[in-house]
Amino acid sequence: MLQIAICDDNVHDLNSLAQFIDQYRVQKHIDCNYTVFANGFDLIAALEKGRIFDLYCLDIIMPGYTGIEVAREIRTYDKTAAILFLTTSSEYALESYEVKSINYILKPVSKAKLFTIFDEIIDQIKNPKRDEVLIVKSDKGIQRILISNLVYAEVIGRKVLYHLLSGKVIQCTESFSSVCEHLLKYKCFVKPHRSFLVNMQYIDTIDNIQITLQTLTSVPIAQGKSREVKQQYLNYQLEGE
Repeated sequence: MLQIAICDDNVHDLNSLAQFIDQYRVQKHIDCNYTVFANGFDLIAALEKGRIFDLYCLDIIMPGYTGIEVAREIRTYDKTAAILFLTTSSEYALESYEVKSINYILKPVSKAKLFTIFDEIIDQIKNPKRDEVLIVKSDKGIQRILISNLVYAEVIGRKVLYHLLSGKVIQCTESFSSVCEHLLKYKCFVKPHRSFLVNMQYIDTIDNIQITLQTLTSVPIAQGKSREVKQQYLNYQLEGE
């Protein structure tokens, strides 16, 4: 079931959007559920408790946390969830792009406009690109890992550990060399050490002996390899994700 979060401090706009979504799911036969939040604090609190949504509909101009600030918090939990901004002002277009929002609608929101954008969003959610997903056989069964949520992988003995953005660790028994061969096809990965593979989108700093990730984890760099790792990271940043 598709999970949608609606966050808006304007009660009229909040109710109007909820009604549109009710009409949309009936008309399009979409199995979805939505949760309403009257402010950014409540939505962030829900995220901290482990709530996950596929789509976030955020008003931008709100007291306390603005929609942009809420979106930044969302991105610390989920790099790929769809974010749709609804606002009375176009001045935040650049900032909405920086948090990788999927679209930006000026209020008042029309039913036709919302339905068109929802069609596009749901198509993207239902049909993700194959190369963005890693399927692994863990100790708990077959699991699906979004590449964008994989911070780093490491091998300990015969076990490969996948460290996700959420803090979850998926443990598998497989060849680390085959893992590296597959993941290094993506330009976002670098292998700083024979036992580690790092997603460069989560790198905070690199020195001569280690990489510090945005999650505050440190990954070692093999002796004599720091220049190569730094150059690869620089190339990644210049090329863009």
